[in-house]
Amino acid sequence: MAGKYLDKSLKGRDFLTISDFSGDEIRLLIDAAHDLKKDLKEGIPHPVLKGKSLGMIFTKPSTRTRVSFEVGMYQLGGYALFLSSQDIQLRRGESLPDTARTLERYLDGIMIRTFDHQDVEELAQYASIPIINGLTDDVHPTQAVADLMTVEEHLGRLAGLKLAYVGDGNNVAHSLLQICAKMGVQMTVACPPGYEPDAAILEDARQDAVRAGVQLEVVHDPAEAVKDADAVYADIWASMGQEKEQEKRTQVFNGYQVNAELLQKAKDNAVVLHCLPAHRGEEITDEVMDGPHSVVFDEAENRLHAHKAIMALLM
Repeated sequence: MAGKYLDKSLKGRDFLTISDFSGDEIRLLIDAAHDLKKDLKEGIPHPVLKGKSLGMIFTKPSTRTRVSFEVGMYQLGGYALFLSSQDIQLRRGESLPDTARTLERYLDGIMIRTFDHQDVEELAQYASIPIINGLTDDVHPTQAVADLMTVEEHLGRLAGLKLAYVGDGNNVAHSLLQICAKMGVQMTVACPPGYEPDAAILEDARQDAVRAGVQLEVVHDPAEAVKDADAVYADIWASMGQEKEQEKRTQVFNGYQVNAELLQKAKDNAVVLHCLPAHRGEEITDEVMDGPHSVVFDEAENRLHAHKAIMALLM
């Protein structure tokens, strides 16, 4: 057994947001994900977490997050325990610090997917075991690792590429800004006025981008963003918890669809990404999502390998 996933330098760390990690540390995570994927395809077992247990707290449900972490933990030789909002009530009935102090006695790590980012930070503050952020309203860091892994897999490199994100300046956009800045990828976000990424997150990411020699831009014209892009990223217009805004957002984001016409402005070999689930016919067309530029389902698969890399290196 050999691979970057055997590296011990990140053991015991939390994975709350991309900004907590250096470019070299993110490089290690992506390399480990590539190694784990290669081993799996070649039938090489890698039970590096044998005997260890991961608690998975979900107050926001997810197909990909649950299956990838649960299967990933199994493939790493460990055990994953699913804890829904019915099984565990954050901040209701028992304080979050008490929950953290209890769970750390049973588990070797916790993955949490929830609404309030403060819950993840507080869990990490009081638990001595690694906490992995599976998504909050602020950021989606595990997704971003899988995204750049996928881009590198198809285009052969990261540094010097341009990624165009078309849609809401949401948690996915935030983590992409952070990871692109760390890894030397130029990124342009195209969103309607009033739906820009969080100003503080953008400013912090721009400081990393300066050090990496790349630019992070926010524009309102999708065509401007996609021009000469190596990767084009689409996401749903109304995230979980924003269902009441669906009708309004459908009107506001009209014109921000990733379709064949928009894709023509990107490079000829550009790849198209989407974190899923997709609302086909809204933010992305069937023609693009099922077309030759789409790496959407490779990206979905790579959630498994990226999540395994994070668990193997931290736990």
